[in-house]
Amino acid sequence: MNQLLRFTTAGSVDDGKSTLIGRLLYDSKSIFEDQLEAVEASSAKKGFDYVDLSLLTDGLKSEREQGITIDVAYRYFATPKRKFIIADTPGHIQYTRNMVTGASTANLALILIDARKGLVEQTYRHSFIASLLKIPHVIVCVNKMDLVDYQEEVFEKIVNDYKAFSSKLEIHDIQFVPISALAGDNVVNRSENMDWYQGATLLHMLETVHIESDYNHIDSRFPVQYVVRPQTQSHQDFRGYAGRIAGGIFRAGDEILVLPSGFTSKIKSIHVGAEEVDQAFAPMSVTMTLEDEIDISRGDIIAKPNNHPQSEQDVDVMLCWMNQRAVNLNTKLFVRHTTKEVKGVLKEIQYKLDINSLQRLENVEQLAMNDIARVKIRTAQPLSFDSYRKNRITGSIILVDEGTNETVAAGMIV
Repeated sequence: MNQLLRFTTAGSVDDGKSTLIGRLLYDSKSIFEDQLEAVEASSAKKGFDYVDLSLLTDGLKSEREQGITIDVAYRYFATPKRKFIIADTPGHIQYTRNMVTGASTANLALILIDARKGLVEQTYRHSFIASLLKIPHVIVCVNKMDLVDYQEEVFEKIVNDYKAFSSKLEIHDIQFVPISALAGDNVVNRSENMDWYQGATLLHMLETVHIESDYNHIDSRFPVQYVVRPQTQSHQDFRGYAGRIAGGIFRAGDEILVLPSGFTSKIKSIHVGAEEVDQAFAPMSVTMTLEDEIDISRGDIIAKPNNHPQSEQDVDVMLCWMNQRAVNLNTKLFVRHTTKEVKGVLKEIQYKLDINSLQRLENVEQLAMNDIARVKIRTAQPLSFDSYRKNRITGSIILVDEGTNETVAAGMIV
């Protein structure tokens, strides 16, 4: 089975993110003839003497006109080794929320640095967001090497600067690659202009990065999405619990604990589609049956008796506020966590992060769009959660406006 790697791209404006994705799609033969023809025609119309591959990803007309990315664009491509989903996220400060959205499910972040400029404010900001969202792997692409005559010293200096800065962040796997997205050096094919670089090409890194251990296979968590009662002649007494495993491994015969009720039982069977399996693990979607008839509904979490999430009404969260309207203390909101929705209230803003200097600003009364802050939320009923560091699914929440039903914030439980 082809593994799926989700990655997000980040960098300053004009660092060449869209060109890089276009180059990946083009050199890995993942675009259709008519798409290519449209891009060739568009490039000729602009008077370029080369094919502008960034046009493959910039789907919004306003992006094409300005040559920048505004919204998160998702692109899919595949090689014989892996399938990929790319979230192409914008680089500007005012789109921090879009970057948080695109990066929240990513296994890997591609951070682009312009070889002529070195590390800039955006580099620090995006690396910080990648570390905040606990993205396990980062590849730093030093782009536009063709504009600095492919000099090794330029690349080495950027690598050393980045390593010095990133030692303060929680990113454990960082790789570096010198590329020219425009000319195609080291993106899919090895560069003849940089014989001093002995490492892998970007595509090879993407195909071989080890993502099996990105899922938590120790702490078993199964948020129930749906109770299956077919009520047919052949399945009159069938009662199954369907959902997607958020962590750990479940086996038939395992003792389980249901939260928040605290009932215990044993797993009778596990079904994937129509077939019965002995065991299942994250991120599989399954239906489980239990040996005892206990009251379970959507939003409950099935875990193990000796290893279960904590259940509390006060939740500490790193929050990214996404709505144009600012939010004040004691605002009431819906809190969505895994498959559960409860009412909640914003009780406390402990500090706001200045995302440029990474300083903490205290005594903050309200949060505006794109602010990232540490807050306390009190919920009407207890939530069963883990820290985001332990499990990105049971450790994240979104906040929804009671009146308009808009998603107004995303949060990582501390």
